[in-house]
Amino acid sequence: MSQDYRIVELSTQECWEILDRERFGRLAVAVNGDPDIFPINFLVDDQKLLMRTAPGTKLTELVINSAVAVEADGRDGDTAWSVVLKGVARMVDSFSETYADDGKALETWLPSEKPIYVEIIARSMSGRRFLRGSAV
Repeated sequence: MSQDYRIVELSTQECWEILDRERFGRLAVAVNGDPDIFPINFLVDDQKLLMRTAPGTKLTELVINSAVAVEADGRDGDTAWSVVLKGVARMVDSFSETYADDGKALETWLPSEKPIYVEIIARSMSGRRFLRGSAV
């Protein structure tokens, strides 16, 4: 059985617009060739991504190797999408160090203490929209 489908490459601007609407994704890091992936909550402001974390494996790996990738995806009916951002992570002192107070809140999925702010500056970004059935 054949099904109609189409894959559309997203522009960098479209990728940022999608990430700006999202709050959940996956952070990929690698130390000594050993990859790790972590679920994260994030916020986008001025084409930078901000997340919070606590001491542990994720933070240790970010300190050892600041090169990271963040992936977010979603689906709505016959349309799905995926955005991948590759960049460099750095710890920042607080949310207000580099982000304007424009009413955005950087909430975490669980109410655990995550006092360390991490900013990810994009080096490259790619995205795709997947259309099938009636969306084609």
